[in-house]
Amino acid sequence: MNKMIKRLALLGAGACVACMVGCTSDNKPAPDPFAPHFITRVSFGVLPDGRPVDIYTLRNSKGAEARIMTYGGVIVSLKVPDRNGTLGDVVLGYDTLQEYLTNPVTYFGALIGRYGNRIGGAKFTLDGNTYHLDANNNGNTLHGGKAGFGIALWTATPVQSATEPELKLDYTSKDGDGGYPGNLKVTATYRLSENNELHLDFTATTDKDTVVNLTAHSYFNLAGSGNILNHVLMIPADRITPVDAGLIPTGDYRMVTGTPFDFREPTAIGERINAEDSQLQLGPGYDHNYVFDKKPGTLSLMARVSDPASGRVLEVWSTEPGVQFYSGNSLGNTIKGKGGVEYHTHDAFCLEPQHFPDSPNKPQFPSTELKPGQVYQNSIIYKFSTR
Repeated sequence: MNKMIKRLALLGAGACVACMVGCTSDNKPAPDPFAPHFITRVSFGVLPDGRPVDIYTLRNSKGAEARIMTYGGVIVSLKVPDRNGTLGDVVLGYDTLQEYLTNPVTYFGALIGRYGNRIGGAKFTLDGNTYHLDANNNGNTLHGGKAGFGIALWTATPVQSATEPELKLDYTSKDGDGGYPGNLKVTATYRLSENNELHLDFTATTDKDTVVNLTAHSYFNLAGSGNILNHVLMIPADRITPVDAGLIPTGDYRMVTGTPFDFREPTAIGERINAEDSQLQLGPGYDHNYVFDKKPGTLSLMARVSDPASGRVLEVWSTEPGVQFYSGNSLGNTIKGKGGVEYHTHDAFCLEPQHFPDSPNKPQFPSTELKPGQVYQNSIIYKFSTR
């Protein structure tokens, strides 16, 4: 009877946070070991200005868990089972807050905004006004610039339900941040399902005409270690947006037929990564946007990746019209990550659902404009399974 009362107390609170043993941030009760799913919170340190940073853990009844940090909305770890049921962490990251602060350009697991990917020349024109942005990538703007969402401190609201745990993160980007117009209010909600699906839903509103392109930047390795060249990838898209030497889209479309970019049939990532293709040599490796022809807002499969060794399978679903496939070309320049492991080139891949890079300067691309009274919406699902 006492166990039942304790469980009801946790679930009935609506926004109850169960604190792990050793957490000193408050005196809330420890998680009910009989509850199939819950949220826990621990302190992860403080920012240089003294603001505290926490990590929330979402766990389902099967043991899968996602650890999410309030700094940058970062997915610090994501544990899912292999074909034998053994849980393993499938995302790259760091062990300490200081490492995330010292190495922001890795974007490990971060929420990305206001504009994911690149804007050429670090500027765009909207309503006859030219906006100059932070030039943080060879004269271009990458992932929102120096004031990107991946280095923002988000306000967390945990939601403990009787079904699936959720974490709502809120952040307001002020008019002029990074050069972008409008006060932009953003909500990013993570939810871990009983089917080992991690859902990420974005909404945003503005008080001035602006541009928005939100995504997430986890680096995945389904084996948990080593390189990902033997991972088998499928992307059901027949075009990419080719880029120039600065990785800015030319504005054209390129068919993938007969090229190393054709992943419409499952193909090992490393099978053609060293092919003599001018686009591949810019990386060197894959760092390109794939184009999907679908009705705006339609949830669809963007990619499927499987690891033959562990049996883990990841499907990425999204409402976005494109997905950036990045093969971890620059990981060799990164310091050691979690557990002191040294990351090397191609030790992880990224699949970033998005609108197209440089869309504000490419009117032929799907629009990224957001006006007052409109609501930006974007849904991403990471579905894990085994084979």
